[in-house]
Amino acid sequence: MGIVFRLNSFDSGLFLNKALLLTGKPGTGKTQLAYSLAYQLGLVGLVNGVEKPLTLKFETKSTSVASDLFYLYDAIGHFRAVQIDKQNVNAAGYLKPGALDEAIIHTNSKAQIKNFKIEEFLPRLDFPYTEPRRFVVLIDEIDKAPRDFPNDILNEIEQLYFRIPEFCNVRVEANKDLQPILVLTSNSEKHLPDAFLRRCIYYDIPFPDEDRLKAILAQRLEDYLELSDAFLEKGLELFFILQNKDLRLNKTPGTAELLNWFTLLRGEMFEGVDNPFLEKYQAQLSDSLTTLVKSRAYLETARDELNKWLNS
Repeated sequence: MGIVFRLNSFDSGLFLNKALLLTGKPGTGKTQLAYSLAYQLGLVGLVNGVEKPLTLKFETKSTSVASDLFYLYDAIGHFRAVQIDKQNVNAAGYLKPGALDEAIIHTNSKAQIKNFKIEEFLPRLDFPYTEPRRFVVLIDEIDKAPRDFPNDILNEIEQLYFRIPEFCNVRVEANKDLQPILVLTSNSEKHLPDAFLRRCIYYDIPFPDEDRLKAILAQRLEDYLELSDAFLEKGLELFFILQNKDLRLNKTPGTAELLNWFTLLRGEMFEGVDNPFLEKYQAQLSDSLTTLVKSRAYLETARDELNKWLNS
């Protein structure tokens, strides 16, 4: 199930039928929250016999356009079938519902789907259609999208509907009792338009403190119980030194980097060593910092801090 989140912001978003916009440093659990919310709300279903959270993910790219969130259209394949292969086919076979379209389709009954004339989409859904049900839709890293992207999806996100001009151009609406829950993540809210922000409930996830990081390490590291107290305490102490904003690193290390670093320190480099955070291991520790710091210039800053810390 993963991390359990208890957010007043989420409760507000659910009550007001607004999207939940999550910001925070990489590694704070923004993406995972969408899946955790589905579990906590009991939104789970079977896919090939495996229970999964009813979460549909849209991965935003720098080239994303608004229609990508709703559907993908193979225009070239459709053109080839009609013009070259001389097949009499409609566009439905060349359309793939996107994350929000699929979530909206799932809220409707089969009778409503037939009324909307979109039955042909059912075989192409990521989650097999069984009955009307609610989904969580994750729009991940929306700040990566072009500036116009958030503005172009304002009405659809607020009113939860879609149209497919290449097919029947019918307005397909979500069942109001099962409206999809929208979770959007961003590494910064600064680049999002004001009109878009007004339609969201905002929550900034703070970076985990020491106790929270220990809980994450316990969950993610197979040999966590074998770590000595000195390893944990000293490792996290150095990690938080490199997190210090005063160092002005171009990218401060996050949870993912911490996990990789601890995994490296538990490998061949320090095999059989309970506490590698000693002055005699400075050379090896210095080499290991490349998993935490991603720039040659800032690596020197990190190594200077390591030297001061070991000799303090």
